[in-house]
Amino acid sequence: MGIFGTCPPAPLGRLGGFELPLVVVGVTHPQTCLILRGRLRALREAGFRVVLISGPGALATQTAAEEGVEHVSIPMKRGISPLADLVSVCRLCAALLRLRPVLTEFSTPKAGLLGNIAGFLCRVPVRIYVLRGLRLETVSGLQHWILKITEWVAAACSHVVVCNSESLRSQAQALGIAPRRKLRLVGSGSSAGVDNQRFAPRCETRSNDMRTRLGIAGDVGVIGFVGRLTRDKGIPELLRAFEEVLENFPQALLLLVGWFDESEDPLGPADRARIEKHPRILCTGFVAETAPYYRAMDLMVLPTWREGFPNALLEAAASGVPVVSTLVTGARDAVWHNHTGLLVPPGDSRVLALAIERLLLDPALRRRMGVAGRAWVSERFVSTRVQRHTVGLYRKLIVNLGGEPIPILGRESIPAVARDAATAGD
Repeated sequence: MGIFGTCPPAPLGRLGGFELPLVVVGVTHPQTCLILRGRLRALREAGFRVVLISGPGALATQTAAEEGVEHVSIPMKRGISPLADLVSVCRLCAALLRLRPVLTEFSTPKAGLLGNIAGFLCRVPVRIYVLRGLRLETVSGLQHWILKITEWVAAACSHVVVCNSESLRSQAQALGIAPRRKLRLVGSGSSAGVDNQRFAPRCETRSNDMRTRLGIAGDVGVIGFVGRLTRDKGIPELLRAFEEVLENFPQALLLLVGWFDESEDPLGPADRARIEKHPRILCTGFVAETAPYYRAMDLMVLPTWREGFPNALLEAAASGVPVVSTLVTGARDAVWHNHTGLLVPPGDSRVLALAIERLLLDPALRRRMGVAGRAWVSERFVSTRVQRHTVGLYRKLIVNLGGEPIPILGRESIPAVARDAATAGD
């Protein structure tokens, strides 16, 4: 069969007499597999055979094992690298021709581009591009146009573009990345949702107190951040705001739960040195299990310049922690202003400092926002709800786009998240 020929789905397993249709889920970097936890398992338990494709790495192998899915390693460079990208496309095509999936879901910029090109070339029946954010929003000139073209190509090669948030869908349409009819929002947004049992307030869990483990006194105001330490995440503004906060709250501590990402928009040497040497800044490095760290925070800050739908804000809210973020694409969907947290303009360290100080000054306000945040997340963004809507959308797409119907397994064979999938909306 030629690379441009039709690629009929070839199930790789059976369950209860039914052949299992194959779904491929692909991301660029193994660390991104963290946001696939629960999603891969939900697809498998809904009656799919699932294969994870990502760059090689222990975290990807571990995630696949924990989720009960297969893993195929295909290196993909995150930066622009034409020759390496061509090799990756060939490897992706070879994998898809061998696996013959009924549906592919690729996300993150490079895997979204290369994976959807490969899916188009192999004529995969249902091709989904999960848009998790737009890096082009924070660059200009030639790089902006290159990124815009790559997003357009990824969307053009897919049947459906699933957007993380309503503001991201609107922005993608405004930029001409895809027509409105192709852009979908699953449920209220978020591609992963939050496990509100794992992310729970300090008073609802019996886990060891992270403050004690980190050596933080109980009366210290802890300002938290979770994510990559980059310019686009607003770390330079956060550092400037923290210096202003220290003038009024000299015992405050900035807890950075994340790592220095050198692959794109890295911090300058001065900002990195400030983080590493500052006596009131504690940086953990990469952490796979972040839930206990939220419970050490009094508030969480994400002064980002661009997002798709930041799960860190939802995780903090589910943990009963009020949040401060910015009025940018994606982030503004993850905060209910003046109820679950505060929204400020991006890049304004003075306004950011004032928002942080407002919450540090008012413990009652922090408690109210924490309670409201957990209730809001539990109602709209709990992971089982997001997964149910995702499975329902994928089933509909397979039928509507000409794929083979998914066998409906016996109710005793699958959990509640999958039993209602056939009727879930998008």
